[in-house]
Amino acid sequence: MNYNNPIVTEVLPLENMTIAEEYHQDYLEKNPGGYCHITFETIPDSDEILTSGNPLWSSEYVKMSEEELARELSILQYEVTQNAATEKPYSSEYDQNFNDGIYIDITTGQPLFSSLDKFDAGCGWPSFSKPIEDELINEYEDLSYGYNRTEVKSKLGDSHLGHVFDDGPIEVGGLRYCINGAAIKFIPKNEMEDSGYGYLLNLFDK
Repeated sequence: MNYNNPIVTEVLPLENMTIAEEYHQDYLEKNPGGYCHITFETIPDSDEILTSGNPLWSSEYVKMSEEELARELSILQYEVTQNAATEKPYSSEYDQNFNDGIYIDITTGQPLFSSLDKFDAGCGWPSFSKPIEDELINEYEDLSYGYNRTEVKSKLGDSHLGHVFDDGPIEVGGLRYCINGAAIKFIPKNEMEDSGYGYLLNLFDK
């Protein structure tokens, strides 16, 4: 159907709002059988909405079994990711690596950080201003060794990565994700397609 004038939506302050009757409040809790075939079980949680169709959460990214971790990881990689150990500063080959590419979780293969967000913090560990997506990591209060720090772990692999501090460059958000090189693996940009990470090449088009 054609109209002579454009169709617009007028936004006005809310008026004459009436609170629904009490029996409508918390309806599904009071009526677990649902309404119109809707139940709590049919409502996707936030993680399902986040990961649905998102290649970063591909079913191919699965954490190794305990046996595989012990077999495939070096002693240092195992101690860092599974027991929250810390590698010596300036010991990682990734500390001064600023080539284009991505950094993946060694226990799952899931991408975590991009070289586009890496900077030289002078601390001796690979440092990033942010992960590729915030939801890829979990943060926890860490009071060990008499410090009040924020631990960073990979969400899918539940592997210790390092810590996040608020002393990063202000122009890129002010955060410093101080990451153990032993917890990640670098995939160069020119190898991303063949390694199955071609869907992230658009990061470097920005």
